[in-house]
Amino acid sequence: MRELSFSVNGTERTVLVHPHESLLDVLRETLTLTGTKRGCNEATCGACTVLMDGVPILSCITPALRCAGKEITTIEGIGGNEKLHPVQESLVEHGAIQCGFCTPGMVMTIIALLNENGNPSDEQIRTALSGNLCRCTGYTKIVAAVKHVAGALAS
Repeated sequence: MRELSFSVNGTERTVLVHPHESLLDVLRETLTLTGTKRGCNEATCGACTVLMDGVPILSCITPALRCAGKEITTIEGIGGNEKLHPVQESLVEHGAIQCGFCTPGMVMTIIALLNENGNPSDEQIRTALSGNLCRCTGYTKIVAAVKHVAGALAS
C-alpha cells in the first residue's frame, strides 16, 4: 500500500491505495463517493468521468497514484441537494435525463466543455460528448440543454 495525498472536491485527502488501484476504486470504495459510476470499466462509456485539475478524465483507467497533488472534482463536488449546478438544472428542464446512469459523467464533461468554450456549436458539443454514451435519451435533448445553459451562463 502507498500513501496518496490529493484534493477531492476541495478537501485535502490522504488515503492508502494499492499501486494498481484505479481512481474510480478509490473514489467509490475508499472515499464512498458513489456518484461517479462504474460503467464499462474499459474507458469506452464515460460514466466514470471526473475532472482532474479541470480536465475530464476517465477514472476507471486512471491509476489513483497518478492523482497525487491533483484536484479531483466529482459530481458530488459541483452541486448539492439544496441547489443543483446550472448544467444539472438544464438537463432536467430539457428532459435530457432518464435512467441517470450516464448523467454524472455527462455533467462533468459538459462543465469542462463550458469552462473551455462558453458558446459551443452543436458540433463542438457532440464532439465533446462523443466519449459519453447514453442509451436512453439520444443526444438531441442533451445538446439542447447544453446550448441553453451556455446561453444562460453567458448572460
